[in-house]
Amino acid sequence: MPSDRGAAALSSARSYQDRIVRFLRDIIAIPAESGSEEARCRRVLAEYESLGFDEAYLDGLGSVVARIGNGPVKILMDGHIDCVGVGDRGAWDFDPFEGKEENGTIWGRGAVDELPAIAAMAYGARMLADRGWPEDVTLYLSASVMEEDCDGHCMLHLIEKEGIDPDFVVLGEPTDLNVYRGQRGRLEATITTKGRSAHGAHAALGVNALYKMAPIISDVEQLNTRLAHDEFLGTGSVIVSFIECTTPSLNAVPDSARIYIDRRLTVGETQETALAELRSLPHLGDAEVELLDYDEVSWRGLRAQQPKYYPTWVLDEDHPLVQGVAAAAAEVLPGRPEISRWHFSTNGVATMGTLGIPTVGFAPGLEELAHTTREHVKVEDLVTATAVYSLIPERLAVATTKKQRHKEGHKG
Repeated sequence: MPSDRGAAALSSARSYQDRIVRFLRDIIAIPAESGSEEARCRRVLAEYESLGFDEAYLDGLGSVVARIGNGPVKILMDGHIDCVGVGDRGAWDFDPFEGKEENGTIWGRGAVDELPAIAAMAYGARMLADRGWPEDVTLYLSASVMEEDCDGHCMLHLIEKEGIDPDFVVLGEPTDLNVYRGQRGRLEATITTKGRSAHGAHAALGVNALYKMAPIISDVEQLNTRLAHDEFLGTGSVIVSFIECTTPSLNAVPDSARIYIDRRLTVGETQETALAELRSLPHLGDAEVELLDYDEVSWRGLRAQQPKYYPTWVLDEDHPLVQGVAAAAAEVLPGRPEISRWHFSTNGVATMGTLGIPTVGFAPGLEELAHTTREHVKVEDLVTATAVYSLIPERLAVATTKKQRHKEGHKG
């Protein structure tokens, strides 16, 4: 059952319900695919400013950032602001950008992945400020850009280029109000075969690059059956996600072919081991395996570049961050939340996977609804998440990271 403090937080969140719902519906109504988030970012910035935070600004990449407080315990709560496209509009039963509210549910593109967290985190921070901000906490909110294109790059920029140095990170990817502490990593690669073109009427004079690729595709399929397994994160996976070729015409032998590889990495699998497996495929021959690079420009004109490798990460279940967020949730929820993990990838590939900053996830919404035409979130879950977010900083204030203990040990 909720604690007295949790019940009070839930009551306070209900008093903000109309504003939270309006904010969420407003940002759903603004299309914002990766690299085109400006209008949605400016709407979020206006909301942050209206809530009276100590700072609210756009970083160099285009993410919206707010700061509340100035204490030694630094917490970053992140929700990515970009969404995938809608695909075939005819496949939707409603306008994906209406932000439809019906029977206590909000529908639309981004209504799970992951705009609810942006709205709930903002109002959770406002609620905590209403109660009295804990003097030992600095809270940063980020509504981050380009995550769908290149998960984690926005966090690398915020931390390495903008100077924000959090002790804890809480992600707003959907967890159905549970606490998630890890995910499989991933990488994107290509395999390219070369052939020799000839007229289709004299095909024997050529070397068909697609035919050279065919057994390699079968090798990839077989590789998927023998990948590493972890009890918590599950088994690694590999698929061919796209195929293309070059050919002088539709009556000529293709002179090159390329397949794109989506590789999900469990515990113990890395960029090096995954690429080595691809380069050891039985029928690879003279085909080339290459790790892809991300190279795009943000809506603010800043070039974003990095290899398309996103490390696996897991935080220990007994870590103070996991237990602190779970304790905050238990104060509001009917029972203690489940401790679990995502199936897909998140900005944690940067914060925890690359930088080693303790990271967890907590948010409303079902992961399996992300990127579907049925994206929706319950208003009650949105309100509940807001109450929990308001309690998390106080819970984490009593936990001290190794980094802080190290600093304290070297004072005076």
